Amino acid sequence: MKYKPEQNFINGKWQDTASGKYLDVVSPLDGNVLSKVSMSDAKDLQDAVDAAKNAFQSWSNTPVKERVQVFYKYKTLLERDLDLLTALCSEENGKTLSEARAEVEKSIELTEFACSIPQLITGELLEVSRGIECRTEHVPLGIVASIVPFNFPSMVPNWTIPNAIALGNCMILKPSEKVPLSAGKLADLLKEAGLPDGVFNIVNGGVDIVEAICDHPEIQAVSFVGSTKIAKVVYQRATSNYKRCLALGGAKNHLMVLPDALPDMTAQNVAASMSGCAGQRCMAASAMVGVGNVDAIINKIVEEAKKIVPGKNLGAVINKQSQERIEHYIDEAEKQGAKILLDGRKAVVSGKEKGTYVGPTVIDHVTPEMSVAREEIFGPVISIMRAKNVDEALKIENANPYGNAASVFTQNGAMARYIIDKASAGMIGVNVGVPVPREPFSFGGWNDSKFGVGDITGKSSIEFWTKLKKTTVKWNAEAGVNWMS
Repeated sequence: MKYKPEQNFINGKWQDTASGKYLDVVSPLDGNVLSKVSMSDAKDLQDAVDAAKNAFQSWSNTPVKERVQVFYKYKTLLERDLDLLTALCSEENGKTLSEARAEVEKSIELTEFACSIPQLITGELLEVSRGIECRTEHVPLGIVASIVPFNFPSMVPNWTIPNAIALGNCMILKPSEKVPLSAGKLADLLKEAGLPDGVFNIVNGGVDIVEAICDHPEIQAVSFVGSTKIAKVVYQRATSNYKRCLALGGAKNHLMVLPDALPDMTAQNVAASMSGCAGQRCMAASAMVGVGNVDAIINKIVEEAKKIVPGKNLGAVINKQSQERIEHYIDEAEKQGAKILLDGRKAVVSGKEKGTYVGPTVIDHVTPEMSVAREEIFGPVISIMRAKNVDEALKIENANPYGNAASVFTQNGAMARYIIDKASAGMIGVNVGVPVPREPFSFGGWNDSKFGVGDITGKSSIEFWTKLKKTTVKWNAEAGVNWMS
């Protein structure tokens, strides 16, 4: 093993799981075992809750201007260790180094936003009547939990860690057991940045810990990122235990390509969107709807996709099971009559034969009822459907149950505005393949891509991680007695 076993991080210290059980952490790049990760039980979670509970009073009473000083320092440490974090992310997830570096750089941006929180939660004060004032202030919830997926080992934890903690909460992070190493490094950096012990804790494990988090009476809020199937379960279980929950699920993002789209720009953006992070991101272009005659643009998309080579500028998918599932979707589409314009099945990288790779795959003449058109593939595969006009394209897009993102490629501003207004998705792009908002704008989809109120990043996240206290004060006896008395 290249790295030491990944333990739980509780009350500022690394400790073994009570069960003594560990699971191998395997690199998708070459199939080598990188480390082992602890598989925790309810006792480990209780230790983390106790640590967070002990830390909460002091941390929540620390002025917010002082709390964010930790994150100024944390940001400089992320910058200092950028190369190390990049390599770690690539090894455990399978991303290319450039993709892993971009993920860590996004973590830095997310931390920058958290440093601005004192300016965003100043509250309001108004003299509502002679001698009577009303005031609002954001108050932390207490102990909160964040359950994060394998596809962004650094970025997604940083969607929640800086904001939730800067706002005065104490957090328990449950990383994906497939990629626990980046989260462990983040814990070390937070401690080095001066975060008090117990404010941030990591409990590794599988489904048992997810269920225990949802059920624990002292955990006030849960955020989750993963598949829609599991997001629904987590949301239902957490809210049935009277917790706040924001659960982000999967996606089937549609790119609508109109005949007037710029061919080169469109092809480059579509190919990059469908293959970036090996297609393992909820903002990937998974479906394309060609409106009218766009054959020339599709040909260019295939040309661009051919430049994306596994092991060179295309990373691995997370494991063998994912590789087999993705290839099964391609097999099924071919049997159902779709045309494979570019086939990424059976990809092998020389010298890394045990790695799990799928090459870029372009499937044309897909019909809306096919599984490749309806279901989240989570691989470097794009399914192309055809529509006679924009309204037919929108009908296809809006019929899918997800609602994370949609994009249109056109040079017609009025048509772009029409699609922006009509598309049922929380994040819309115009001539952009991956329409992810940047801070301070928040990330979050609609429909079956999100369960809960608000978004997980940006200004919207403040409402999720705090509760609003309203105070009415009267010091002026001359104000007399009225209905407010």
